[in-house]
Amino acid sequence: MLPPRPKYNRFTVTSAASSTSMLSNPDAFQSSYSVRIEILNGAIALYTSSAGYPIISHFLARVQTTQGGFNLGGINATGQVAEMPGNWGLIDLETPHEVYTKADYMNGEDWVLVFSDEFNTDGRTFYPGDDPYWEAVDLHYWQTNDLEWYDPSGATTKDGYLQLKLERTIPEINHNLSYKSGMIQTWNKFCFTGGLIEVNVSLPGDSTVSGLWPAIWTMGNLGRAGYGASLEGMWPYSYDSCDVGTLPNQTHPGTQTPLAAVENGDPANNDELVVLSPRPTSMSAMFSRFLTQLTSRYHSAACTCSGESHPGPVLTDGTYVGRAAPEIDVYEAIVTDQKGQVSQSAQWAPFNAQYDWINSTDNLIIPDPDNTFLNPYKGGVSTPFKFDNAYITWINDNKVAWTIMQAGLAQDTLTEIGPRPVSQEPMYIIANLGFSLNFGDIDFENIQLPATMRVDWIRVYQPVNAQNLGCDPPDFPTAAYIEAYV
Repeated sequence: MLPPRPKYNRFTVTSAASSTSMLSNPDAFQSSYSVRIEILNGAIALYTSSAGYPIISHFLARVQTTQGGFNLGGINATGQVAEMPGNWGLIDLETPHEVYTKADYMNGEDWVLVFSDEFNTDGRTFYPGDDPYWEAVDLHYWQTNDLEWYDPSGATTKDGYLQLKLERTIPEINHNLSYKSGMIQTWNKFCFTGGLIEVNVSLPGDSTVSGLWPAIWTMGNLGRAGYGASLEGMWPYSYDSCDVGTLPNQTHPGTQTPLAAVENGDPANNDELVVLSPRPTSMSAMFSRFLTQLTSRYHSAACTCSGESHPGPVLTDGTYVGRAAPEIDVYEAIVTDQKGQVSQSAQWAPFNAQYDWINSTDNLIIPDPDNTFLNPYKGGVSTPFKFDNAYITWINDNKVAWTIMQAGLAQDTLTEIGPRPVSQEPMYIIANLGFSLNFGDIDFENIQLPATMRVDWIRVYQPVNAQNLGCDPPDFPTAAYIEAYV
């Protein structure tokens, strides 16, 4: 059984683990999750490209020209259109055509491919500016006390795979850390709202030796993984109510109420559910050359006061849409008691009483309980998605592992908080190979380094009539807010 995860600035509302012999199989291991959000108001989907390419707002805001040709956009008299050289479109040219459509795992409806990367070109690099969709970070992931430095040199492509390599190195040339690895992100380059993300992965290491932390996950674009100030008060919230859930410690000012927020929580922190920093009085102190904008939940909550910084949008009654940076994990792999397991989870805040959620048989669906079970770890104070019928489904080896329904995160009267909606934020993709005692034990004596996580491909699907791509959709914008605090 997957042990309770140590408190490491990550709140897992629910987590299922699938023990599988494929963890020790050198062949690719497939893991995917499905997110579907039912659009009940008939909203028109926005079709956009990623940063660096024209998006719909460009064409709406500027008068198109003939670019020296006969027709708009440079189309010549015979109707020919110049092609962009290279393989830089949203859909990788080497993605097999037979996978351009796929039936979703819940209702069997046809979904279409909207993004793919097959990683078949050897020698790709992901330093800033190298790739239109991916960027490798150059930082220490201090939030989870990682032992490695994420260096762009740790991410490349070879033999048809994205390869993320964890290796020992000399501390004096590695920011005083003895290990370095790779993490790539599509932050602010490619985002999607709702859909299905599939990955085909060969996991690193020996399935009997603990210590490696390979993962592929997604996060709301308002927070950038690894840049702590951008996550302050944003992660892992998904909240659109104006109540005590937006206040420090989930308590009313000057009180210890509601009682469920200050008792039966984390024993290591006076049984309180959550401990959050007070609202900062200065934003300028948080700025740096990196994206370290101060995104306190006071600046993103539904009850933000008029005139205060908020990503928007503003509703017709003058109130704001609650914004945040929720997290949904495709997988995190771990070895426990010499047995490989996969944790698949989503992170939400604010918190229910005792970190419980409404995990009834209607809200928690596990088709194969012999292979998948609920992680006993619920959350802790050192960690800080409203659509009907919304859900998240995780799939392993083309079989549904488990599903959480929106109703599982409904209103909690004990803590006086409202529902936490399945993410409506534009989500970006992260792939990394971590190394931290926060996630589990490390068998330093037997672990073999270097170790490499190999990703064969990553693909994203959406319903035919509900395609929503882009990191700055009009109903959940991010660009102006990010630009203001870079």
